[in-house]
Amino acid sequence: MNSTHSIYIYILVMAVTTYLIRVLPLVLIRKEIKNEILRSFLYYVPYAALAAMTFPAILYATSGMISALFGFITAVILSYKEKSLFTVALSACGVVFIVERIMDYIS
Repeated sequence: MNSTHSIYIYILVMAVTTYLIRVLPLVLIRKEIKNEILRSFLYYVPYAALAAMTFPAILYATSGMISALFGFITAVILSYKEKSLFTVALSACGVVFIVERIMDYIS
């Protein structure tokens, strides 16, 4: 089997898996979920999954861990103050840029 066929197989398996994850709850659970704990859990799952995928990328997207942490802290503070996504992203990138320039100057 050549690599082209295995790529199509991988894509097919991923598509089926994604489809089943989205369709099975609709098929298996027909009535409204009344348990508040379960509803709360299901409400926060997308946020937790997004954070789990994003956080490692934040730490390793820059040339150093220190600049990444400064950018992350800046983003968290501005997000907590309910600034716009554009402001948060631009400020975090600016802080990373400045910290990396300072780190280059120091070393």
